[in-house]
Amino acid sequence: MSGTPGSLRTRLLVRIGAALVAVCAAMALAAVLAQRALLLDHLDGRVMDAAEHGLARSSLRPGDDRDLTFPDGNGHPDGLLAARLDAHGAVTAAAVTGPGSTPRTLTAGQRAALRGIAPDGTPHTRTVPGLGTYRVTGLDASGVRVLAGLPMDDVRDVLNRLVVVEAVVGAAGLAVAGCVCAVVVRRQLRPLGRVAATAADLARVPLGHDRLTGLPRVPEADTGPGSEAGQVGAALNRMIDQVETDRAARRRGEERMRRFLADAGHELRTPLASIAGYAELMNRGTGPVEPMLAWRRVSAESARMTGLVEDLLLLARLDEGRPPRSAEVDLVDLVAEAVREARAADPERTWRLAPHLDAPALVIGDATGLGQAVANLLANAHAHTPPGTTVVAAVEATAERRVIRVRDDGPGIPPHLLASVFDRFTRADASRSRRGPGDAGSGLGLAVVEAIAAAHGGRTAVRSAPGHTEFTVELPPATETEGELPLPAEVSGLSEQR
Repeated sequence: MSGTPGSLRTRLLVRIGAALVAVCAAMALAAVLAQRALLLDHLDGRVMDAAEHGLARSSLRPGDDRDLTFPDGNGHPDGLLAARLDAHGAVTAAAVTGPGSTPRTLTAGQRAALRGIAPDGTPHTRTVPGLGTYRVTGLDASGVRVLAGLPMDDVRDVLNRLVVVEAVVGAAGLAVAGCVCAVVVRRQLRPLGRVAATAADLARVPLGHDRLTGLPRVPEADTGPGSEAGQVGAALNRMIDQVETDRAARRRGEERMRRFLADAGHELRTPLASIAGYAELMNRGTGPVEPMLAWRRVSAESARMTGLVEDLLLLARLDEGRPPRSAEVDLVDLVAEAVREARAADPERTWRLAPHLDAPALVIGDATGLGQAVANLLANAHAHTPPGTTVVAAVEATAERRVIRVRDDGPGIPPHLLASVFDRFTRADASRSRRGPGDAGSGLGLAVVEAIAAAHGGRTAVRSAPGHTEFTVELPPATETEGELPLPAEVSGLSEQR
């Protein structure tokens, strides 16, 4: 809808006025035509009566085609025109009655206007010079031919008065209708004016301003679905809601990006500073640190930085929405291998596998990525639990879902970290971490787990209390197969070992 409400109101009023004028003109024309037809029919009847009367009088003298005795006498209307015709249709005698009793003979020019009228009873309209317009008809009986006509002045007067009355009444009706339409249109377009004002206010708002609090909205009373203006207002409010939602999401994204860049810079700066320090000591060739110890620290910090960069690259690829490689993966084999590696790397804790299978534990996805997710969960348990902790990796498979659960009986996660435990660079307090300062994690492990699960159409969750912490990864199942999945011998052995 283009234009302001004022211009729209003007266009609507012009169009409504034009439509009303056209309707009134059509009705007036139809009324005039109907009235004219009615008046002409009545006049034709009177002309026919006069012609029949004249034929009856002229039949008394059939041999004299110049006899015009039938207009004589009283009872004839003023302006009655009478004529006799010969066998060839020529006017032999013609006269017209006037205010007096004696008819007046027509002149040659006036008689010429009556030529060509056949005496067959058909009405004709002729203009007689000096007399005006007449309605004329002719009759023929036994060789006696007469014409009779009456003036159409009365018909024209009535039609003229009818036109004047209809014009006056139509103009008054149009004026009243125009006023009513103007009021109705103005009232109906008033909500649209408020919608336009809201849109104009919205256009003046600097949407890129960071401290923008709230956007103008169309009043609730102007958003009803019962009118077009209400529908436009509701649509505008929905658009404003979407704009605010997008702005809030953009602010959150920018805030996350700023925090991410700051955390990534901090995490990369620490190993780089350590590498630079040990490299400087080795270049000097002197100092309290042995060269082999310095090389080990440089290698450790390089490996830490490499792992951090690889995790960042993996998260970047997953954020781009690239679909993972698709293949059928058996979660029991995947988790069993991860538990086996964790037991070999950390004999100070008890690692167990607990499969609960009502269906084959098959999913469609990337075995490497899913293996990394399970390894990160086990590494998180290793990093944040004391020696002697029991860590259980459970695999559940039903017809509807596949679930990996990693739980431990360690000290638990602080409540204030539960809501952000899967956020990037979120790390537990130093008192919970069991690693040394040089081995502190980057806070990306659980973020990688969540990103890999989301890339496979799954989701993650965590529950924690002192003595019980459980991470859950739920994945959609692969195509169902019939029968139960037998456990491999090495998996059965892992589930029984302590």
